[in-house]
Amino acid sequence: MLRMSAIRTNAAAALLGVSPNTLRGWESRFGYPTPRRTEGGHRQFDLTEIEALKQAFNETSDISCAISLVKERGEGPSTPARLSHALSEFSTEKADRLLEESLAVRSVERSVESVLLGAVETLAPNADGAAPSPEYCFAWRYATGWLSAAQRVAPSATREDGVLIFDGSRPFDVDALHVQALELFLRRAGMRVLCLPVDLESTRVGNAIRALIPRAIVLGGSGASLETIGRLMYATRQSAGQIDVLDFRGALPDTGASTVERIGPEPGEATRALLERFSNLQLAATWRSSASIL
Repeated sequence: MLRMSAIRTNAAAALLGVSPNTLRGWESRFGYPTPRRTEGGHRQFDLTEIEALKQAFNETSDISCAISLVKERGEGPSTPARLSHALSEFSTEKADRLLEESLAVRSVERSVESVLLGAVETLAPNADGAAPSPEYCFAWRYATGWLSAAQRVAPSATREDGVLIFDGSRPFDVDALHVQALELFLRRAGMRVLCLPVDLESTRVGNAIRALIPRAIVLGGSGASLETIGRLMYATRQSAGQIDVLDFRGALPDTGASTVERIGPEPGEATRALLERFSNLQLAATWRSSASIL
């Protein structure tokens, strides 16, 4: 998935006034600028990083000095590329600083979607079933810890609307971070939220239903079997009756036969969909405006 302000090698080289081969040579020699790879293997450079390097290069006329100057100044608002580089170095301190920089100019929601999730996805295995790298495992654990800390300081619910999330993702799946981000966004939007694993004992679901009285149930992540989901949904219907069930991040196969509405794939988009579903269009518009800062 391409992120905001991502440009390919030719465009980045043109902005810097050098050839694509020269740009690739800088990357190889200095480890900067730091591109991410698309699923097809193409380099994608962060525009903010390239523009900062261009300014420093114009000032110094020496690429080594320019890179040192950019790193000393900081490249402006934090980017997925910068955070990915910090996580690749296993540096919690650098990652914390970059997210703090982002929060100074962006909302929590925008920092999560545009910086944190983007950085972790950059390090994710390219193929299904491929073993994750140590860098990705570190990044995943860092992200889940950061999201958990953000949840602890989220404001108390201001709405009666309740959302019950059944998390069907697996440990170290990118889906798991998106589900966790959705829970955070919903809490920050004032909703009452409960997130439970999809494979819990179905006979105990009633306790959660009675405590929350949800207006909607969200199936998040694609790691659960249809048998597990079916058993859980049967138990849920027994306790809650006819309640909206929604799919986030492909919990159910897209066969065209399912009647379950999809609200993904990003947590911000899913949050807006739920707000609008709960018939508070003005609040949804207000949340969209505040959450999309920068």
